[in-house]
Amino acid sequence: MHFELTDEQAMIRRTVREFAEGEIAPHARYVDESGEFPAETFRKMARLGLMGLPFPEELGGAGADAISTAIAIEEVARCCGSTAIAYSAHLGLGSAPIYMFGTPDQQQRFLRPAAEGKYMAAFGLTEPHAGSDAGATRTTAVLDGDEWVINGSKMWITSASVAGHIIVTAVTDKDRGKRGISAIIVPGSTPGMSFGKLEPKMGLRGSVTTAILLENVRVPRENLLGERGRGFIQFLQVLDGGRVGIGAMAVGLAQGAYEAAVSYAREREAFGRLIGAHQSVANMIADMEVAVSAARMLVYHAAWLKDQGRPYRKEAAVAKLYASEASEKVCRDAIQVFGGYGYSQEFPVERMYRDTRLLTIGEGTSEILRGVIAHQVLGIR
Repeated sequence: MHFELTDEQAMIRRTVREFAEGEIAPHARYVDESGEFPAETFRKMARLGLMGLPFPEELGGAGADAISTAIAIEEVARCCGSTAIAYSAHLGLGSAPIYMFGTPDQQQRFLRPAAEGKYMAAFGLTEPHAGSDAGATRTTAVLDGDEWVINGSKMWITSASVAGHIIVTAVTDKDRGKRGISAIIVPGSTPGMSFGKLEPKMGLRGSVTTAILLENVRVPRENLLGERGRGFIQFLQVLDGGRVGIGAMAVGLAQGAYEAAVSYAREREAFGRLIGAHQSVANMIADMEVAVSAARMLVYHAAWLKDQGRPYRKEAAVAKLYASEASEKVCRDAIQVFGGYGYSQEFPVERMYRDTRLLTIGEGTSEILRGVIAHQVLGIR
């Protein structure tokens, strides 16, 4: 086993950290308070080649590995959760499926502009009646000549209203259950597709989250992604990679909160001593170090397996489950270290706590992930 980053991975960490500290962190509070999507930040990230980081150069990407991608998401999240969730969803949900299952023509028409950062990409899976039970999809797509006619609705879709394309899951063969679900690429400007209000969220307020309404939306037959009826299998594979991204985001938020707590514990005095010298605070700092380090190793291990082309479903679930729950505790304890100041919006730890709360829910709740892990271990559904 080799635990050191390669030269390329270390360079990507330095590059993204420098960018995040200089360009993302100064605006993080404004993005959270205003709910304004950080479009200019993503334009700058595109110029650095970050918007297509894991995809081949011939498709507009940078050809980086999965570990490098996890590192990039982690470093962005360390400074701003809103920017990180949009970035992770763009790479893992909106773009990766086209690389994994798309035709060469689809990759050129949709993946290339997304990888070059010309627009954001989104993935429409969740519906009002189909959250964790994604197989209960009700959105339909019917062939009419050479076009798919799509009707239905989606909800909680990250970056939907600012996306250049949205990959939508829909029932194409209603008598086949989960085997009748397909994935179809819908360009963002397609007539009949509209968006709901911006969701007033607890955290991650600068990421655009809306419902999608699809009313007789027509797209060419060739926009079918992969094989007809394979959509359910496809999005299970997509979610494996997405969970590595969310795990990396959890690590980044936890790292940011941990660093803030350490700095404060070295400066704040109480009862004539630095608060870091009090055992109760020192123990919290120690537990944070353990949690962040363990979560990072689990995420990198899952990413490494992905890079090796080996199965990683269980490891992705383990990484996302542990990292998201550990991050919530680290961010909570960081607030405790700050005391009353930690509860104030003047300090970043309360924002990090609100931001990380979603991560035990999105892309597989902790409850669902425990089921995934148990099935992988026991072989029993």
